[in-house]
Amino acid sequence: MGTRRKARERALQFLYQFDFNPAENLGEAMDHFFESQRLAALKEDKPTLVGTPDPESAAPTTDDLALRSFSEPLIRGVIQHRDAIDAEIQKFAHNWDIRRMAAVDRNILRLAVYEMRHRDDIPPVVSINEAVEIAKRFSTQDSGKFVNGILDKIKGELLRPARAVTS
Repeated sequence: MGTRRKARERALQFLYQFDFNPAENLGEAMDHFFESQRLAALKEDKPTLVGTPDPESAAPTTDDLALRSFSEPLIRGVIQHRDAIDAEIQKFAHNWDIRRMAAVDRNILRLAVYEMRHRDDIPPVVSINEAVEIAKRFSTQDSGKFVNGILDKIKGELLRPARAVTS
C-alpha cells in the first residue's frame, strides 16, 4: 500500500475521532494521534524483546514523517472547510441526512470532497478512487458504491479536468 493511501487512512481515522470528540487544541490532538499511531505500528511490526531498545524511544522514521506531511494538511483542510463540504455532500445525498450517514462514510466523503475542491495537485478521479477503496476497507459492503455515487455527482460540477493536475 502506498504512502498516500496510508496517509489518507490516517486522516480518516483522525477525522472520525474528531467527529465524535472535537479537540480544543487541534495541534496537540494531532501530535498525540500521530505519535500513538507510530507507536502502535512499531509494536505491531516488532514485538519488544528483553534487552531490545524501547520502541517509544525511537525517533519517527522518514515514512512516519511522510505520512504526517501528507495527511495533516488534509485533516486541517477538512476541518476548516467542513461546513461547506457538508453542504455540498448534502446537496447530492438525496434522501440522506449527513448526520445520519455512517460516520466512516461521512468522513471519507469529506476527505474526498476537500481534495476535489481544494487540492489542485490531486486529480479528482484519484480522490474518488482512493475514497472508494478506503470505504471498501473500513466501512460496509455497500459503502464503496454509496461513496462513488455521491462523489461522481460532485465531480460532474467541478470546473477543472477530472483526470489532470491543474497546478
